[in-house]
Amino acid sequence: MIAMLVPAQVPPPSRTAVGAAYTAAAAATAGFIPLHLICALGVPLFADPDRFAAWHADGGGIYLLTLNLLAILPAILALALVRPWGLRFPDWVPVWRGEAVPRVLLLVPGYGLAVVLAGYTVFAAVLAVVQWDDPAAIFSPWTGLWGIPHFILWAGGLTIATRSYARRTAADRE
Repeated sequence: MIAMLVPAQVPPPSRTAVGAAYTAAAAATAGFIPLHLICALGVPLFADPDRFAAWHADGGGIYLLTLNLLAILPAILALALVRPWGLRFPDWVPVWRGEAVPRVLLLVPGYGLAVVLAGYTVFAAVLAVVQWDDPAAIFSPWTGLWGIPHFILWAGGLTIATRSYARRTAADRE
């Protein structure tokens, strides 16, 4: 049985956790979306124009638009870890209005995404080195170097905020 969480019983997040959550949300939106949106709209920013045009026409634009839309979800997740609506569903949620948010609903994606982002950061760093002088590369390796700090902030902030949420809500599990 899932224990009901009353927001008054759950201690507030620390300033560190709140800052980490907002940093993760900013990295997911302001750090990730602008560059990817420009390319999704067909502008070959930091890319070889000819290779980019073929890649974009072959579904690259749809792929980047999808990534942009999906980047909004982890931003919401990061904020839910430190906001009251991460403990109880808000009134505008039709079926679960006012019900306690099951911890697992935030903990599994929080930790899971942090691990995936950390892995992707390592992959992006390796790819940037491997493709540094590759004439067949579509994007400049500088895009990886631009994105790596955002992914580090995103994964780190999400880890801190998720850990804070886990600790704050642990006492109410029993």
